[in-house]
Amino acid sequence: MDTELFSDLERRLDMLLERYGALKRENEQLRADNARLQQEREGVKGRIDGILRKLEGI
Repeated sequence: MDTELFSDLERRLDMLLERYGALKRENEQLRADNARLQQEREGVKGRIDGILRKLEGI
């Protein structure tokens, strides 16, 4: 019976570690996506600011 308990615990621990790894990879991907989107946002903001400056001169 103790062997079964340890086997079950080992299986659950392996599943937990796999899930942790998957979440860690997902978090890294989301951070990279967030950084890319922030750069895109700054680019769009810069273009909008440029257009607004041109419109102010009209």
